[in-house]
Amino acid sequence: MSPGLSSAVAHPWRYRSLISILTHREVSGRYRGSLFGSVWSFITPLLMLAVYTLVFGLVLTTRAPGGGDGGMLMVALRLLAGTLTHALFAEVISRAPSLVVSQPNYVTKVVFPLEVLGWVSLFAALVHMGAALGLLLVVNGIWGTGFALSQLAIPVIMLPFAILLIGLVWLFAALGVYVRDLAQLVGPLVMVTMFLGPVFFPRSAMPAALQPWLAINPVTVPIEQLRTVLFDHAWPDWTSLGNYALVAVVIYALGLTAFASLKRGFADVL
Repeated sequence: MSPGLSSAVAHPWRYRSLISILTHREVSGRYRGSLFGSVWSFITPLLMLAVYTLVFGLVLTTRAPGGGDGGMLMVALRLLAGTLTHALFAEVISRAPSLVVSQPNYVTKVVFPLEVLGWVSLFAALVHMGAALGLLLVVNGIWGTGFALSQLAIPVIMLPFAILLIGLVWLFAALGVYVRDLAQLVGPLVMVTMFLGPVFFPRSAMPAALQPWLAINPVTVPIEQLRTVLFDHAWPDWTSLGNYALVAVVIYALGLTAFASLKRGFADVL
């Protein structure tokens, strides 16, 4: 491994203070000037839960994950678990192509560890998802299927998902500097992962011939395993999660390698 790449692998710890400061600024800046401030991190998922309960619980109970099992609230909770997971993916990936392009001063005017931008984007999104997921856990614990030891595995499920995301962020951020059209392609790509994934319906609802292809979707395993530990009170499928983690590490390495190689030309392009 080259010295530059070795440094990039170790930089999350080396630049932990910088990452923490920039993440805090990113999180606080999102709601700056709003009436409720960071409370929106809890209000938004509550509103989503209310909408899902009224719409999907009444209209699409036979198609939604867990439809007909546990009533409208459980349908809404399962849908919320899926949409929160996909929202994390969508937020991070949608911003990735413009991550470096939108910060030209960091490239051309100062010496800055550009890989940090990917971590800041990911951690800021994780803060908001963590708040919403905590609310989902409490609501399900009180009015849903209850609390269970299996729910302690949620961080284990989210870790490989986060590793895969940061790898994709680095890859898209590096390519986005040279291929500006990438920013226009990401939107439809994110939409495909939503509708061809188990966000609004379980894998079993898809035609049998298409079900194996659902595994290619990066949000499929996290959503299915999250629902398993939250609502079924079962431990994750360790084989499936282990295979996903291996793929995530590969994506992480590819993204980091691509970013470390391509960033040498960022200043010339910007």
